[in-house]
Amino acid sequence: MEQTERIKEMELRMDRASAAVMEFSAALDKFEAIKDDIARLDAYYGSSDWHRDFDDDQAGLLPEGLKRGVLSEDGLWNLLSDYRELTSRLKDTILSMQ
Repeated sequence: MEQTERIKEMELRMDRASAAVMEFSAALDKFEAIKDDIARLDAYYGSSDWHRDFDDDQAGLLPEGLKRGVLSEDGLWNLLSDYRELTSRLKDTILSMQ
């Protein structure tokens, strides 16, 4: 490979890597910011409050227009599972880079 082609290739790689690092950094900032939210949701899921809220929803006691995704067993379970899977993936990625 001649010099100018090598430099062009390395510039493309640097541009792609730089963009990915910046995007990942921004995503990681958002991910770190929801740590407390995840902890609160994890404590809520399966608690007596959650069960009461779920039962009241099933009985039709909650306002009709109330957003209630947290009362969907699958929705909240999937979010918490996805969070755990992602944190495990991050740990594995970091360990593989050392």
